[in-house]
Amino acid sequence: MNKNAPRIKIGLETLPDNLPGCLKGRRIGLLANPASVTHKFEHAKEVISQLLPGQLCALFSPQHGFFAEKQDNMIESGHFRDPELNIPVFSLYSETRIPTADMFAPIDTLVVDIQDVGTRVYTFIYTISYCLETAAKLDKDVVILDRPNPVGGLQVEGNILEDEYSSFVGRYPIPMRHGMTVGEICSYINTTQKIGCDLTVIPMQGWTRDMYWQDTGLSWVPPSPNLPTPLSAMVYPGQVIFEGTNLSEGRGTTLPFEQFGAPYIDNYALKQHAQDRLNGVVLRPVCFQPTSGKWQNQICQGVHIHVTDRQKYKPYLHALILLQEIMKTHPDGFQFKAPPYEYEFERLPMDLILGSRKLRENLEEMNDPIELEKSWQIPLDQFKQESQAFYIYTA
Repeated sequence: MNKNAPRIKIGLETLPDNLPGCLKGRRIGLLANPASVTHKFEHAKEVISQLLPGQLCALFSPQHGFFAEKQDNMIESGHFRDPELNIPVFSLYSETRIPTADMFAPIDTLVVDIQDVGTRVYTFIYTISYCLETAAKLDKDVVILDRPNPVGGLQVEGNILEDEYSSFVGRYPIPMRHGMTVGEICSYINTTQKIGCDLTVIPMQGWTRDMYWQDTGLSWVPPSPNLPTPLSAMVYPGQVIFEGTNLSEGRGTTLPFEQFGAPYIDNYALKQHAQDRLNGVVLRPVCFQPTSGKWQNQICQGVHIHVTDRQKYKPYLHALILLQEIMKTHPDGFQFKAPPYEYEFERLPMDLILGSRKLRENLEEMNDPIELEKSWQIPLDQFKQESQAFYIYTA
């Protein structure tokens, strides 16, 4: 084997040797974005067009657009025609998040090649879930080309989303960090939510559950604008909660989610009070000035999270500890973000992100997040046990 080749082969690369019957001689649609590439940076639309000439009839894009050019939540992307293939590109983050019968009319089978990031608050798996529902209603097949979970398949973390806080940033009762690949989690959703789509997952070769992205040998292509590196993906399962506050989560800087803050933060005091409670990371006080988003063009004090031991690091728990510390020490500056958030105009964004109003209230009541973590272990263990039935890969 070429010593420069990656350690694993993604589903897009194993597809020629695992070609399912539902792709042979069928009209094909492809849900993809810029991260849908081989280790040689060949895009999925090119690979499928060459493998199955003349069969690719439509393209579909998730949030942020087919080219991942749209920066933030509720910034829609439009439909257009692909100039190379002269086929329609349907945006599934436009006037609708749910594919219509008209969008699926040109195809018999939908191929999905989407890089997920292993976090409940990331809309790609919900876009796929809507595709599964529409495909089931219209008797279409779906094929998912599997890709790595960039934060591994062993650590599973967080409270289970409560049904009344279901939204486009969390449709189902899963934890914040689910520990599954995109193929695994969508198979889990298809079965447990009784969608009943005819779903095929094309597995990877060589991926094991202990692998983070850095272990795969693959180059990182950002699946969305504010996850520019594997490190940003590593902190995202926790740092995403700051989207529900008036703190900058680092959008509009070169280190989104790795750093966060606000003009009212005493960053050295934050480090002093929180550092000893956080394992596997070092908080480095920083100042930054976002060029867009919250606190645009204003100097924010905050911290940069440096992961020193990914086995000990608990991104979600650590973010809750940091959040509560800021709530306690900056009561006059801190605020929860008001709606709207991801097309929800009534419910508090933080409740949707946490998947629970009670958890947010517990944080406000200054109940210790470490004790709160203990309270969700039984349902979390139940999820772990149920989800393992859908695991394709070993540790």
